[in-house]
Amino acid sequence: MALFMCADCARNAGGSSGAQATRPCQGHWAVVLTPTMKSVIKAIVFLIMGFTVIFYGGALLLPGVARVERSIDIAAPPEKIYAIAADLRRWPEWSAWLEADPRTRFSFEGAEQGAGQVMRWTSGNPMVGSGTMTVTDALPHVRVSTRSDYAGFGTSTAAMDFAPQGQGTRVTWRFESQLPGVIDRWAGLGMDRTVGADYDAALRNLRTLAERP
Repeated sequence: MALFMCADCARNAGGSSGAQATRPCQGHWAVVLTPTMKSVIKAIVFLIMGFTVIFYGGALLLPGVARVERSIDIAAPPEKIYAIAADLRRWPEWSAWLEADPRTRFSFEGAEQGAGQVMRWTSGNPMVGSGTMTVTDALPHVRVSTRSDYAGFGTSTAAMDFAPQGQGTRVTWRFESQLPGVIDRWAGLGMDRTVGADYDAALRNLRTLAERP
């Protein structure tokens, strides 16, 4: 427990009995901690310091870039799949985002298809949020590259490749995002699971759409 005594008594506590040390006087009151309480406070301080060192020091050892890659085989030619993926106006038809919020609002500007096309989205669901996606490069029937700017959450880039495989196409979708901050780097540990799940779902939707007669 803590012993409450005046400042003078606190300074002289070493030479006084417990009863005398805690006797009220007219001085200014102070708090004297018992050895047990001092040990507890020191332990708490060391725990906080240790957590801080691990949190910030550990972040320096984590990757500064998050990368996710998913692939799927689609029984359709590259040109058919490219026509869907390179047109952001068709994004709502296969994006996994609509599964999180079907009320997401989209608007489009720029090119009709391919490089220069811009899509803006707005959602009240924090898992979807708001932002813009821009087609930065498009090589017909081979690759579509995009940049996504998330309101308040930075920027990421992605590329979707279409490789002929037998009578169909192997579609590979890659995601990359810089992780400049400490919290960003810790959050990056879950990117493959969270972003990867969305990519898997979207690719399955794309396959269903592309394989329709």
